[in-house]
Amino acid sequence: MSENPLQLIVHRMTREAEGVLSVELAHPDGKPLPAWTPGAHIDVHVGGHVRQYSLCGDPHDQGAYRIGVLDEPASRGGSRFVHTALRPGQTLTVSAPRNHFALEDAAAYVLVAGGIGITPLLAMAREAARRGAEWRLVYGGRSRASMAFTAELALLGGEVTLVPQDERGHIDLDAELSRLPDGALVYACGPEPLLAAVEERCPQGQLRTERFTAPTVERAEDDGEFEVECRTSGLTLRVDAHSSILDAAENAGIAVDSSCRDGICGSCETRVLEGTPDHRDFLLSEAEQAAGATMMICVSRCASGRLVLDL
Repeated sequence: MSENPLQLIVHRMTREAEGVLSVELAHPDGKPLPAWTPGAHIDVHVGGHVRQYSLCGDPHDQGAYRIGVLDEPASRGGSRFVHTALRPGQTLTVSAPRNHFALEDAAAYVLVAGGIGITPLLAMAREAARRGAEWRLVYGGRSRASMAFTAELALLGGEVTLVPQDERGHIDLDAELSRLPDGALVYACGPEPLLAAVEERCPQGQLRTERFTAPTVERAEDDGEFEVECRTSGLTLRVDAHSSILDAAENAGIAVDSSCRDGICGSCETRVLEGTPDHRDFLLSEAEQAAGATMMICVSRCASGRLVLDL
């Protein structure tokens, strides 16, 4: 959670599709909320957990944040709390928005959504339409009834293709990605099998993804130990082969924002003061990883024997 969390009121809850609720959050005094851009998400305290939800409203409306929440029976409690216990008028603690999935300037956009992955892409489609950019979106879901925000998408004026699996099977990614306009960027969000399939078919420099879960990565070598100086707290930690920097910091009593512990949410992003990180997250771009200014301490390690972090 950010240093200055917001206390927001649940203003409205709307059933957008089977198993999907949208939740609008507003300041209790009606004050404008911190600005955000398409692709941003907020951390939300729900049901004793901290969960990340993409903002799917209009960035030009600073009066409310809107998130879309899928009811997942196998969840660890966040989505179940929203669907069974959250009510309008209740207060939630949320972070200011942050964005590791920003809509970059491009000549055209191809948006690929799977299931609840439509949430960040809805805001992107709205912004692309506002810019007058060429864009198209292909959206796959279990069934037409389970696919949220389709009426809003239809009003945006772009080429929107709905692919309910029970009617049409899976998205034909070969067809969708074989006709990329010149200078186009591809944005994809959804389940890991969809993202892996998109990555196989799309030039890496043109693709931007956001994940719900971390993919499995095989390591050729075992991890070694290394030292981390925590400059702010004045502590030096030894991180063994079976622990993360986040584990070591928490064991030493250092408070660190964290949630996913898989390198996909950005909550634990920490400034690097000295040393070279071994980046293992799925958020930072290649350029950001090469710069080494920050790292996700839940998964990333050390490539230089010692790190100095702003902890």
